[in-house]
Amino acid sequence: MGGLYARQLAKLTPDKVRCVISLGSPFASSPKSTNAWRAYEWANGSEADDQMPPGFAEVPPVPATSIFSRTDGICAWQGCLNPDGPTSENIEVDGSHCGLGHHPAVVYAIADRLAQPDGAWKKFERSGWRALVFPDWRRA
Repeated sequence: MGGLYARQLAKLTPDKVRCVISLGSPFASSPKSTNAWRAYEWANGSEADDQMPPGFAEVPPVPATSIFSRTDGICAWQGCLNPDGPTSENIEVDGSHCGLGHHPAVVYAIADRLAQPDGAWKKFERSGWRALVFPDWRRA
């Protein structure tokens, strides 16, 4: 849920946020597109919505990186994708939802994103050895 909160806070206070990096956050799909919606209903005592609130999938007005996995196991990867744009990107890794926070490739990608100078954001570079670790998510 942290990525969902981070994206919304960046939309509300973009002057206080340099960039947003989300890990396996299903901001672009129905809450029921995850395998955790029943647990959410049980813990929350209310039903999960069939759709996200309006504007939830919109990219924040700051650079936004979504790191996701097709083998997530909890969230449908399609719901974790930023729309293509000059300050938005998607980085695919192979791993589990719970493993994203300590996956070496994810840690590398986060460090790479955070190391960019303020105001000089560029999309993640996948050339060279990185092509072996970070697949092109647009593949068929």
